[in-house]
Amino acid sequence: MNIVATVVFVGLFLFITALGFLSAHWRKGDMNHLHEWGLGGRRFGGWITWFLIGGDLYTAYTFVAVPALVFGAGALGFFALPYTVLVYPMVFAILPRLWIVAKKHNYITASDFVAGRYGSPALALAIAVTGIVATMPYIALQLVGIQVVIGGLGFPAGHGLMGDVPLIIAFVILAAFTYTSGLRAPASIAVVKDLLVYITVIALIIVVPYKLGGFGNIFAAIPKEHLLLPPVKDGNLGLQSFYPTLAFGSALALMLYPHATTAVLSAKGPNTLRRNWVFLPAYSFMLGLIALLGYMAYASGIAKLPDLAPYFKQYGPQFAMPGLLLHYFPSWFVGVGFAAVAIGALVPAAIMSIAAANLFTRNIYKPYINPNCSPKKETDMAKLASLVVKFGALLFIVFLPLTYAIQLQLLGGILILQTLPAIVTGIYTRWFDAKALLLGWAAGLAWGIWAASLSGFHKSGYALHVGGLVIPAYIGLYALVINFAVAIVATLVISVLGMANKQDATVAADYAG
Repeated sequence: MNIVATVVFVGLFLFITALGFLSAHWRKGDMNHLHEWGLGGRRFGGWITWFLIGGDLYTAYTFVAVPALVFGAGALGFFALPYTVLVYPMVFAILPRLWIVAKKHNYITASDFVAGRYGSPALALAIAVTGIVATMPYIALQLVGIQVVIGGLGFPAGHGLMGDVPLIIAFVILAAFTYTSGLRAPASIAVVKDLLVYITVIALIIVVPYKLGGFGNIFAAIPKEHLLLPPVKDGNLGLQSFYPTLAFGSALALMLYPHATTAVLSAKGPNTLRRNWVFLPAYSFMLGLIALLGYMAYASGIAKLPDLAPYFKQYGPQFAMPGLLLHYFPSWFVGVGFAAVAIGALVPAAIMSIAAANLFTRNIYKPYINPNCSPKKETDMAKLASLVVKFGALLFIVFLPLTYAIQLQLLGGILILQTLPAIVTGIYTRWFDAKALLLGWAAGLAWGIWAASLSGFHKSGYALHVGGLVIPAYIGLYALVINFAVAIVATLVISVLGMANKQDATVAADYAG
């Protein structure tokens, strides 16, 4: 066991634990109301919102998985860069309008908005269930980063009780401060998390190239097939079509995840959000540096070093970034870097569990189980649901092979994308009929699940054959096209039959502010 690194790691972990519990007294509000517990009272200003959204979207899994993908697959791993660039213009145009109408009607979740906009409990339920199902494996995957760094510290992570105990302790702590402090806890911890991540990445991006003789030597050591996407061959567009559709589809999906909506609705106003999205691309720049770590790990040959080879055998490419820390840095800084990964897992996991709890409470428990529940009972149920969600995510990792969680997360991206027609078009127009949107949602989900099942849920692409061309693309995007096509045709048919439901709890003035 690396004693020095472990001491630093535990020390930083104890610090954020204390910060998480103390957050309950920060900007104190009545925690018996769901908008206070689950949205921080909608009072987070510019800096906190910047750290919260950044900490929410750039997770520990990103910190570990992006270098891993570049290390193992090469240029494909850089798809994360264009998609995080594409997402900001879209959210700049869409989500401030959602914040305005949500504030006016006290909507806590996107499903609340759908229920009000379309007057359809069934459509709102479908959106809520989709969000919860898509979020569960996402929370589980945050544990991947913690597992990897626990293993790097010397614990036999993932093998027996000794490996699982640190993981269980981490999530018990997470459950405790989330229960007491709500969204205020990850909001305050996000500041520490981002500072640690920036320090770690900047150190890596300076020290490792210096040790390897510069970026010229690094890129010279990378095979050509790792640096470039393969060209079109025999009418098969291959990665040339899959890469842009994966980036675009991922950008569309990112803003629809419940945790993204929760972070957005916690801001104190639409202008706070707009200012944030001007500066949030700084995270995209950081992500580019993180991606380069995959090439550095490849060029340094650390996977073949005797002291690190066992880790790569156990964790595969996921150990690329931790391996660089262990090989090139003193033990005390290894503790800092590993703490950045672990804390970077807890922040989004906390927000995700709160978001899933908000969905369950507002869109399942209150309308279907206890319509007359008091605000306090509603909040208590959300706290309990957040514990259940975190416990379920922990079971994913402890009892199921990691590949299952990764495969479910692949499916989660496809599922969440099918909520776009109801949420995004609803922000701008009431043209679609609720029944038509529900049919489109069902058709998109059914086709997307079927297409993903063809590879045993191991791949996110589907090859469409058109004439002599083969066009591989992101399954979620193909499913979204089917979703929209069905919704448009069904809306036209329903309108002709005179069966349209124009019920709407909002008015045009609700979207202006």
